[in-house]
Amino acid sequence: MSELPYVLGITGASAQPLAERTIQLLLESNKSVHLVLSKGSYEVWASEKQITIPSDTYAQQNFWRDRLKTQKGNLVCHGYHDLSASIASGSYKSKAMVIIPCSMGTVGRIASGISSNLIERAADVHIKENRPLIICPRESPLSLIHLNNLTLLAKAGVRIVPPIPSWYSQPENIDEMIDFIIVRLFDSLGEELKEVRRWGK
Repeated sequence: MSELPYVLGITGASAQPLAERTIQLLLESNKSVHLVLSKGSYEVWASEKQITIPSDTYAQQNFWRDRLKTQKGNLVCHGYHDLSASIASGSYKSKAMVIIPCSMGTVGRIASGISSNLIERAADVHIKENRPLIICPRESPLSLIHLNNLTLLAKAGVRIVPPIPSWYSQPENIDEMIDFIIVRLFDSLGEELKEVRRWGK
């Protein structure tokens, strides 16, 4: 595929169905995806969904293909500790990075320039290379510390897109709410992932 890949980070915040559907929609749209799950994300999947995701990157690629029932697109999985991965370098080009969901711990470390894992390092790369970075924070209520960190990232050019559902689209189930959130998120990147009910339709 000649099109630049997306980097997708999934942290340990609650909202893993958003992340799963994002992977699926990107692959079904025949996109290339570099995927990184944080250590906390594995634990949340096991706790909330009773699902064990393989840590081995090749096994994980097969896991997602089987679970999402798609062979489209291109999927590359990376270990969260692998700071030698291609996406850890600014010389490796990407279209954009999305972190969904994004924990406040990850927000704080990225805002401080700390790269303790591959998600944070890849985010730092996107900021320094002036490439699109979208963060979908999952926390409530937001403390002043959270707001200051998010403001710092916004000033650095990061797009802050909380995963807030719409009611005007009159969703009939939670799957439609999830799709609306993800599709609207990628609208800002000029990506048409799926047709959803929009304002005025």
